[in-house]
Amino acid sequence: MNVLIVYAHPEPTSFTAALKDTAVETLEALGHSVELSDLYADGFNPVAGRHDFTTIADPSRFHYQTEQLYASKNKGFSTELTREQERLLKANLMVFVFPIWWGGMPAIMKGWFERVLAYGIAYSDGKRYEQGYFFGKRGILCLTTGGSGKRFSSEGTYGSIEDVLYPTQRCMLEYIGLEVMEPFVAYATPRLDDDARKAYLQNWAVQLRSIVTDASWQDRLEQAKDIQKRNRVISEEQGWSIPR
Repeated sequence: MNVLIVYAHPEPTSFTAALKDTAVETLEALGHSVELSDLYADGFNPVAGRHDFTTIADPSRFHYQTEQLYASKNKGFSTELTREQERLLKANLMVFVFPIWWGGMPAIMKGWFERVLAYGIAYSDGKRYEQGYFFGKRGILCLTTGGSGKRFSSEGTYGSIEDVLYPTQRCMLEYIGLEVMEPFVAYATPRLDDDARKAYLQNWAVQLRSIVTDASWQDRLEQAKDIQKRNRVISEEQGWSIPR
């Protein structure tokens, strides 16, 4: 199985890094092919612009999705984006590892979604959710927080973790057709002792093994290949031809 891990944290000794390392080690030990996009180490640029492209659809006005669609048809993405998109398209399982900062993902991770999951590559008009390009594949969030689990509850200061993660899970992962697994959340990591950290790492490894050894999913994934091909037939070419 091909796995893509997208990781965002600037500190190699962080607990978020330990979760990333555990994912790599666990999945490789099971014989899976793992590719790692370490966004800070790679110096990934989160800012979108004409530098995303080697092609130009409209030199007079920059409309991002128009340029993305044109590039998707003409091999017109930058080297950086082409590399990431190739990893994305190969993956059966996508794992996103990052800390929650200001109620969401770090800006560098958000920029990865905006630039890599381009129109024509990861979605198009009418090709979302059950009709999405990645139907049958799986995605999971692995997160660290500064706040406690109690704070991330329906009665807590921040609201439930489900509400906090809804935009990411529903409007990003499910949007492109992924089957989204229950997120793994390590709460209050700056205040954990060694035993608690070890327990989180062990539980994370168990959850990953459960995902990739799920025989019923493996069967569905194989059966979904034809659906994925059909979903990639664009039926609404005019979606972004209207001036905006």
